[in-house]
This record gives sequence, structure tokens and C-alpha cells, in this order.
Amino acid sequence: MKGREQKILEEKTCLQKNRTESEGYVGGQTFMWITENNLTENNRLGYGLLEFILSPSNLNAAYLQVKRNKGAGGVDKMEVESLKDYLVSHKDELITAILRGKYRPNPVRRVEIPKDNGQKRQLGIPTVVDRVVQQAIAQILLPLYEPQFSDHSYGFRPKRNAHQALKKCRDYITAGYGYAVDLDLEKFFDKVNHSKLIEVLSRTIKDGRVVSLIHRYLNAGVQVGANFKASEMGVPQGGPLSPLLSNIMLNELDRELECRGHKFVRYADDMVILCRSKRGAERIMESIIRFIEGKLFLKVNRDKSQTAPISEVKFLGYSFYKTKGEGRLRVHPKSVSKMKAKIKELTSRSNGWGNDRRKETLRQYITGWVNYFKLADMRRLLLGIDEWYRRRIRMVTWKQWKRISTKLMNLIKLGVKKSKAWEWANTRKGYWHIAKSFILNTTITTDRNRQAGYLFLSDHYQKVMIKT
Repeated sequence: MKGREQKILEEKTCLQKNRTESEGYVGGQTFMWITENNLTENNRLGYGLLEFILSPSNLNAAYLQVKRNKGAGGVDKMEVESLKDYLVSHKDELITAILRGKYRPNPVRRVEIPKDNGQKRQLGIPTVVDRVVQQAIAQILLPLYEPQFSDHSYGFRPKRNAHQALKKCRDYITAGYGYAVDLDLEKFFDKVNHSKLIEVLSRTIKDGRVVSLIHRYLNAGVQVGANFKASEMGVPQGGPLSPLLSNIMLNELDRELECRGHKFVRYADDMVILCRSKRGAERIMESIIRFIEGKLFLKVNRDKSQTAPISEVKFLGYSFYKTKGEGRLRVHPKSVSKMKAKIKELTSRSNGWGNDRRKETLRQYITGWVNYFKLADMRRLLLGIDEWYRRRIRMVTWKQWKRISTKLMNLIKLGVKKSKAWEWANTRKGYWHIAKSFILNTTITTDRNRQAGYLFLSDHYQKVMIKT
């Protein structure tokens, strides 16, 4: 009897070493359940990084984060709303498969989104279950890697953002760094060398099962329509793990630049190296390209990379200039063009939107855009854009009135004499032309549009600047 009890006890508590992976142990997690606010278990965990990743509290936090982020489903078409029920029913087999090294992630679903230059950015959307596992991995690895990351890196890191990166560039420019090496890594997320990334990961992650699990995610492949495509290189954008992996890879570049004593700022795969002279910038560019391509096995797009005065550089949507010895920020012309194209889309005459939806969508976009570009000197710029934007609103309003009788009635209500209102209500001139006319300028006024609920860029910019 004693021997049988001992055997049962050993079966419950024994930590079985994984035969196919190095270091770390597999511990069973048999009595685990997920609730909306807690993920609990009634079992001992084995020792090792993988056990921390699969711990109840970490998995629950990962589940809640994926639930908050929402997002589209992957190749299995499971949506976030179905995630809880699936995990409750299949938690044991999922965790057991991961612990035994038998779990195989699903391919990511290929999605393309437009870029500023008219090209497409390829995203890879994992299944919601894989998103939970990736999120769980990222939550444990981030505290391990965060102390290793450079102070010059600002993207996808806690308590760091694009504004801090831009302010650092501004400080360097004020200190006399008037030239920049503007490096463009060609399709960085698609070109990451798996072997090099695994090598870098293995320096810190000593639980080989975790490295193997990450490697399986890298090799999971891509589903494009009905076709499967193997992923022999790259880190698919779209999953919770890809931002961390990109920082781990590019931290190698950060450390090399620090060893050389360069002034630089990096946000994800967007980087500028600040220099005092054009000659110095050219020398640094050639040298660092050799390191990137020879040591990290990444590709630099030489057509888009350049050495230039800081006034000709675009970084995070901004450009730079210097006045009275002080570095300053402005909105890059391409960012302005993109913003105007978006407002033009939102004020289209034929999108079929009602006024309430149009006003709310414009308010959300303008608020976000101004909040992001608030570091720039752009008061005069926004006043000019608002003039064009008000004309867009007048054009939409005039089109909505449609009938001659409606135009006549509304113009009279707005204070136009009946004879003049009749004349303009019957005009055959185009909508855009009429939107600039004296008659609409003096009736559909800025104040009336404000009262109607339209938000203008210069108004919000002034509000933001007062707060700061």
C-alpha cells in the first residue's frame, strides 16, 4: 500500500525532463480553468521559463490582453468572442502539447494594408489562440530583455514613445548635429534571418523549449487565400510577439552604434544617426551598412537610405529645422498630404454618411492627428488647411440640400435676401466652385460649423498647446 501511494505521489509531483529540448523541465498543469477575471490552477508548476510562461496568472493576463485588443480572426476563423469557451474546453490539451514540445502553431493569415508610398504592407494575423500564447511569451520575455535594451531605442517599449524619440533628435540638432544618416531597412520584418535571431535569443533564454516554441512560430508559414507559403525568414507583423523580437534583433545594431560612440535614435525599424558633417555621415553610412548586412544578415535599401541635412530627413512623420541655434520640429510634407487625403475621404460627397457620423469620425481623426503632431510648429500650416477643410464642409452641406426649394429655404433662413437666394439656388455651377462663393462663405460660417459640431485642426491645436 505504501509503495502504491508513493507511486501516485510521484506521478503527481514528478518533473519529467523534455527529451527533445535542452534545459528546463516539464511540469503538469491538470486542474486549470479560465474565468473572466482570473485564471486559476490547483497544481504545482515545474521549474523553467516555459513554466512561467504557462503559469495561470500569466496566461490569464495574456487572455485578457488579447480580449481587450480584439482584432480579426486567423486562418481558423475563430473570433475573440469565442476564445474563452475554447480555452475552457481545450486548456489541458493545449498546455500539455506546449509542454511536451508537440504544439504546432497555425499559419498566419496574410493581410495587406496601404503604406504612405502607395505600396502595401504585409501583415500576418495569427489565430486568437496563438495570439494568447504569443502574448504569454512576450509578457515573460519583456522584463528579461528590457534591461538589455538601449536608451536610444523608443519603439514598442514600456514608458517610451515616438515623442520622446523626436525630442531626443531635437536635442542632438540643438547640440550641433546638423546631418543625418537616414537608414531604410528593406522589408525588415520580412527579411529577418531566423538562424541569427535564434542565436541572439539563445544568449539570454536558457530554456531551450522556449526558444524552440518561438522558432516554431517563426516557421509557422503564411496562408494567402487558399495557398500555403512557407516562412523561411522574417517575423510576421501582426502578432503580439513580433515587436519584441524585432527589438531583440535590432538591439544588436544599437549596441554596435553605442560602442562606436554615435548619436542615434531608433523607433522600431526606423532609425536616424545624427552627425556633425556630411563627410562624417557618409563614412558612418558605409561602415554601418557593412555591419547590418554582414553581421545581422539584413538588407539595407540603398535607394531610400541617404545622408542629408536634417531639414531633408523624414522621421516618424516629422521633419526638422534649426532656428537661432535651436532644433525645431515641423510636419513633413508627406504627412500633410496624407492627412488632407484622409479628410478628403471623410468629407466625400458620395460616401452616404449622415452628418452625425461624419462629424464624429472627423473629430476622432483630427484629435488623434493633432495630438500626435503637437510637437511641430504648425499653427500657420493648420490655419491654411482649415480654410480648405471649411470649403470641403460647405461643399458637403450644399450637396445635401439637393433640391432647389431646399437650397432656397435654407439660404433665406441663414439671412440671404429672397431674390439673391433664388438666384444661387438655381445656379448650375459645380459643388466645389459654389463652396468657395461669397454666398456660402457668409452663411455657412466657421462659427456655425463649430456650433454644429465640426472640429477644426487649429482649434484643437490651440487647445492642446494651452494644456502643455
